[in-house]
Parts: sequence; C-alpha cells; structure tokens
Amino acid sequence: MAFITYNNVGIKAIAACVPSKVVRNEDLIHLIPQEEIEKLVNSIGIKERREASEKVCSSDLCFEAAERLLSDNQVDRGKVDALIFLSQTPDYRQPSTAPSLQNRLGLSQKTLAFDMNMACSGYLYGLSVAFALASQDGINNVLLLVGETMSKTVSKQDKNTTPLFGDAGTASLITKGKNFGFSFFNLNSDGSGCDILKVPYGGYRNPSCKEGFEEIVDDNGNVLTGEQLHMDGMNVFNFGLRVVPTSIKKVVEYAGKEMSQVDVILFHQANKFMTDFFAKKLKFSLNKVPYSLDRYGNTSAASIPLNVVSEMYNTSNFTVRDNVVMAGFGAGLSWGTCLLSLASTIISPLIEY
Repeated sequence: MAFITYNNVGIKAIAACVPSKVVRNEDLIHLIPQEEIEKLVNSIGIKERREASEKVCSSDLCFEAAERLLSDNQVDRGKVDALIFLSQTPDYRQPSTAPSLQNRLGLSQKTLAFDMNMACSGYLYGLSVAFALASQDGINNVLLLVGETMSKTVSKQDKNTTPLFGDAGTASLITKGKNFGFSFFNLNSDGSGCDILKVPYGGYRNPSCKEGFEEIVDDNGNVLTGEQLHMDGMNVFNFGLRVVPTSIKKVVEYAGKEMSQVDVILFHQANKFMTDFFAKKLKFSLNKVPYSLDRYGNTSAASIPLNVVSEMYNTSNFTVRDNVVMAGFGAGLSWGTCLLSLASTIISPLIEY
C-alpha cells in the first residue's frame, strides 16, 4: 500500500456544477419492469440523475464550477500556478484538455496544466498530486478540475449501467496553510481486474472500427457496443468489499487515530447498499455518511467533491469536519483513501448548467 503524508496544504475551496436536465429512473419502464425499478431504486439509492446535452462536455461543467470558485473566493487568476483536469471523458483524444481550460479561465500562460485519466478513485489520486504540487516552494495555488459525462459512455439499452451514471463537473482549490495540518493518503491498484469496468473499443489497443460499433446482446438481454461501458456489477461489489473497509482502517491507523475520531466518511457515490454495508462493517454511524447519489447518480471521479457541495454547503449539515475520510474505488481497478480536514474549506452553492 502506498501511504503518503502532507503537511500544511489542503483544500481551500470546492465548487460543483451539474446539468439542468433531470433523468428519473422511474421512467425506465421501457427497459426495466416496474417492480424491478422499485427494487433497484431502493437498493442502489438512485432516484434520478443529471444528463449533459450532446454538445456539453466534462470540461464545460468543470469550467462553470471553476468560474464560481474563483469568483466566490476572489482568487487572483494570475496566481493560479497549476491546473489539473481529471476525466475519462475529455474533449479530445489529443490534445489534452487542461491547456484549453487554462485559456478559457483566463489563467496565466505560466500555469502548469495537464490531464489525468482516472475513474472512480480519481479524485483521491488527483488530490494527492495537487497536494504534492502545492507542497513545493514555487507553487501556492493548484486548481483541480474533476468532471465526467458518463451518460455519454453507456448504452441506453443496458439496464446494468443506464440507471447508474450521471454527469457533473467540480473544482477544488488546493493551497498552502498551517490551518490544514496533516493529511494522509493511501493509494492502490489491481490491474488484474481491468476488464470488470471497461470500454473495450475506441482506444489504441482496439481502435474504433466496424466491429466495435456492432450491437451485441448479452445473456441478460442488454444491447451495447464495444464503444460503450461494460460492467460486471457483482465483481465490482466484491472488489469494493475486499478493499474499501480495509483501506479506510489502514489510513485511519496510519494517521494515528481511531475510527471513533472520524467525523465524516465521504464514499464515492456508487451504490448505497454497498457503501452502507461498508460503513456497518466498520461499525461507523450512517448518520455521519452523507449521500447525494439519490439525486445525481454515480458521477465517477466527480462524485466525492459533488457530495461535499451538495451535502455540506448548508453549514448546519456535518458541522464537525476536522477528521474527514474520503474513499474512492472503481475501474482500473484502483482505489484510494485519505484522511484530512475540511474545517477551513469554503464551499460554494451548487450550480445548474
């Protein structure tokens, strides 16, 4: 396990943006029988999702979130030293999206800008890289933009994935500050499970071709192509059960704390039944586990910061934020956990775009 410690850097501010279009799972009766929809909603906890229009990309949602963050916190754009764009749904295969966001946001040409490609653990990986950069003498402000338009990757005829995934863009500002104290990260990977969550075609291992666009019908009657997301739900659950509770225990122990000292656990918003199970396994109160997936679905790497904005903008919710655990897990396979403080983090209201 890769353990990393940072000191005197942290998340100064967070903002998030979701598309205005609401898609409700109760309307999927053309795909899933009514009684199964009710069981599905009760189990996974997703009632509705947000879906971006055809011309709206992840970068557009992140741009809106970043504009709100920079404005609300009166950030001097000339003093943003680095920009990281993390997404599996970038604007293009080439070039990277980060430089275009640097330009759109009016940041200095001296800004370091690059992309990261990660799935549901991505916010933890991106945050660790941002913390590492902000720890350097020459870098004071890092803008981490994490967004996905996962609705564009799934088949509308696949009942495994259609009810799950939504779209969102987020922005986090990472800065130096003695008020942040210590932060602890645990990052891991297991590539032997890379086929559990995968878009088989469209990359350079299996380039786009006629075969990749052919519709296939699986054993459960789902219709999808090789250019769409394939998911083995049971193995995803087993993977999460195997690694997430253990990783949380390890990072809390590494930080020199007990589970009883943790104020909040922010799980990747994948499946409420699954993450409730994790919390119970950890003997952790569900009252300290915020959820927003009922309204926004699984937004992949954007789900944790979106959850912060959705559930913590109201200062009466989860008021004690000194010891916050974040846990992300998904395709790759990869997973990450951290323990940090959000006590000084400024949270902007959620934007609809």
